[in-house]
Amino acid sequence: MSSLLSQNKDELFIRKSLSDSCPASSAANTRSLRHERLSRLGSSSSSDVSNDTSTNHAESYFLRRENRLSAKKKAEEEKMNSDYKKMYEKALATNQRLKSRLETSKQDLASVQDQLQTVQVCKLISFWAI
Repeated sequence: MSSLLSQNKDELFIRKSLSDSCPASSAANTRSLRHERLSRLGSSSSSDVSNDTSTNHAESYFLRRENRLSAKKKAEEEKMNSDYKKMYEKALATNQRLKSRLETSKQDLASVQDQLQTVQVCKLISFWAI
């Protein structure tokens, strides 16, 4: 453990002296330092936790959104179903009303035809009687 600690101190001292001596390579050193930090973080679970947290937030957002949309769609379908039920009931009532009017019209037509036939018979009788 102490050998690792002394080795890390030596690396930091060398890096620091290199970055002080060569300002043009400071961007490269910064990138390498970042890469080393990321590789160390990659071995630990803290980056996984942060990624998991952001993933969990995104997943929960999309799940909530999906639930909202499905609930809205279900409400619209129920409304349409109730509208269809109302329309069906209204169509049945209209159909019954029209059927009764048709029966009344048929009865009226039959009585008018009977009257017409009676009148025609009377005219024929009166025509032959002359």
